[in-house]
Amino acid sequence: MEKKHEDYKKLAKKIYDLDAEVYRLVGSSLGRVFSQDEDSCIRELEFLMLTSPQGHELRSEIALIANMARTIRDKESRKQVMRKYNAILHEVEEIPSSFGSVDILDERLAKLNTSNLSQKFSKDDHLVICIGRTHGSAGTDIGFALADALKINYYDVEIFNQVLGRLEAEQDAVKDRESLEVIKELAGTTKAGRKMVKRASDIWRYHGLPKKDAVFFNQSDLICEKARTEDFIVMGRCADVILTNNHIPHISIFITAPFHQRVRRMMQVKNLDYKHARKLLLKLDAKHERYYRFYTGRAWGNATNYDLCINSASYGIRESVELIERMINRSPKAK
Repeated sequence: MEKKHEDYKKLAKKIYDLDAEVYRLVGSSLGRVFSQDEDSCIRELEFLMLTSPQGHELRSEIALIANMARTIRDKESRKQVMRKYNAILHEVEEIPSSFGSVDILDERLAKLNTSNLSQKFSKDDHLVICIGRTHGSAGTDIGFALADALKINYYDVEIFNQVLGRLEAEQDAVKDRESLEVIKELAGTTKAGRKMVKRASDIWRYHGLPKKDAVFFNQSDLICEKARTEDFIVMGRCADVILTNNHIPHISIFITAPFHQRVRRMMQVKNLDYKHARKLLLKLDAKHERYYRFYTGRAWGNATNYDLCINSASYGIRESVELIERMINRSPKAK
């Protein structure tokens, strides 16, 4: 156990140093991924490695560093940084159960699977892949592995929240600061007063919209903006419908697996018994269904809404990535 802690600490230091190097080379106004002091950041990373063996949060942090690294202008510096990133990613993948696994249930069916995507990209369009997935189907693992294989950026809810938070911090979020200061003085420091100040701040910041709606619209704008400037993979966020409504070419994929298979995987990665894993999956599926239907009017997971639906239990993570790669290679953009 002591050796594991020491190994994780060394890996955390590598990730922290890579973030610092990328920020130095990019000079991005968005700032560093890890903005706290070095010791605190390393402890936080080490904690993620020890407590989140499924690797989702850690993967998001690393992906954000890679996204920024790909913007480094100097070609040689970019190559050196990406070599370090790849080495770190390999170490992260070696963490026990870091990305989990999905068994192939039926080898016979797996051999019959094919893909046939109509050509939908012009030579000027960017490759944008939208992935929806059910929890426990390894959809996030497949998306992250695919982004790494294609050497393109990866975005999920955690990364979008970080990017939007930093952009918001750079802008004049509260337009009438003098009025807000008056409200602060009148409200005082009581609990009710603090709530009043927060409500007033949110009204200015989100233009009177509920916060969740404002966040959704800001994410939608960010997705469309990035789709016009770069290749990337986006997990969830109703990105497929957002891009469709804005007439932006993309590939939409939905990844799932049999319910009992997903329960078994959640038991492994979350260390839950069957009853709690089943309850958690039903809750998360219902939450995704409500969110998707509320903002799109479509049925989440309906095969007719996607270019490709994958049963990850028939492929596993690596084979699913290879399947999608074969499909992409048939599009003009991949040539």
